Amino acid sequence: MSDFQADRETIIRAYLYGFPLVFNLEQVTRYTTTGVGGNPAAPFNTFSHARALAGPEDTFVTINNDTVYSMAQIDLSVGPVELHVPDTGGRYYVLQFVDAWTNNFAYVGHRATGTGEGTFLLVPPAWSGDAGGAAVIRFPTTVASIVGRWAVSGDDDLPAVHALQDATTLAARDADATPAGLATPDPGVPESARFLEKLRVWSQQFPPATRDLRLQESLASTGITDADASPYTSIPLSQAAQLVGDLEAGREALQHALTHGSSPEANGWNLTFHVFDYNLDYFELGTLDTDDFKTTDPQRRIEERAAAALGGLWGNHAYEAAYIMTYVDDHGEQLTGARTYALRLDPPPPVGAFWSLTMYSVPEFYLVDNPIARYSIGDRTPGIVYDDDGALTITISHTRPEGDIAAANWLPAPEGAFRPVMRMYEPEPAVLDGSYVVPAITRVDR
Repeated sequence: MSDFQADRETIIRAYLYGFPLVFNLEQVTRYTTTGVGGNPAAPFNTFSHARALAGPEDTFVTINNDTVYSMAQIDLSVGPVELHVPDTGGRYYVLQFVDAWTNNFAYVGHRATGTGEGTFLLVPPAWSGDAGGAAVIRFPTTVASIVGRWAVSGDDDLPAVHALQDATTLAARDADATPAGLATPDPGVPESARFLEKLRVWSQQFPPATRDLRLQESLASTGITDADASPYTSIPLSQAAQLVGDLEAGREALQHALTHGSSPEANGWNLTFHVFDYNLDYFELGTLDTDDFKTTDPQRRIEERAAAALGGLWGNHAYEAAYIMTYVDDHGEQLTGARTYALRLDPPPPVGAFWSLTMYSVPEFYLVDNPIARYSIGDRTPGIVYDDDGALTITISHTRPEGDIAAANWLPAPEGAFRPVMRMYEPEPAVLDGSYVVPAITRVDR
């Protein structure tokens, strides 16, 4: 590795640039080999269906408790693949398409295409041919993910959703073709350089958008543009130790980008409406090609893409589902199960589909076990009680609150620090333009 000349600054830039690709494809590998949480492993071009709403045992960052997931890792090295969806009878669902670099490039579902039966042809980047009447969805990279979510009102609604999941199918036009899968990083590369090796191999298998090629080439001193063989197989010990420190600096830069992003705040809520707006190049079915959802500043775009992957991989554009989150109460202090809080929504969020408030532990961002097995609360939660004026007051505490209404509207919290996330599916314009504002979470016990 004598030609490895990258300084720390360049390694940090490479880490922020390449993290979404590497982290994403590591999750693709999990889904095709071991599965994740309630989603069992499934080979490429096959759906993996979760059959129950997520719970604390599903250790995936900021997983939702509103929908059941149907996941598919697509490999179009086999050529076109047909996707068939059933008529859902108006039920909310979304199939979100995410390329290897984590760009959301297409949507199928309630908002984007309606809820009727349909067939879509998924095609690789350079494909040309006869779609046979199907709507075409062109992939930016030959490997990409379908992240499907089905609205579920409760356990008694699950059988109906299972039938819809089973009727959602994928079929390669060439049934005998074998997916190529992900290129294999050189196994002789030491752990200290494993990240760069994955970035080298996968960035060449799945080229970035044209606008990012110059950036990738500017990182050549890291070795990631070497095409013939890995430059990392013979690293001197001193250089390996330095590389460990350089990559750690990259991780620290990413953590800083996650916690000091450009998203505005209101009443302690971080309004992350634009953290997934880094896709500037690929607008297929169901996406909005509008300046309102594009981050054009080059450096900010790369940093926010990396932070979005770390903090909320496979999150939707805000026009599909708007996310806000908070760590603090109305005093600006960390939310904790040692206190009792109230959130009065007057009125509740204006949405075209539904909304929810979900509880997560800190720092893991996992769902929290509790005695009533309630991990989120929202407009579809059975038994919630609205005020006479239509407002809803949610009580947030570790111990069960006193009073029938407070108990009915209780969102259980862990003993320690926590971070709730509000999701607004198909938000009305008032949410996205800021005219609807969620109030601060206030202390009840002063």
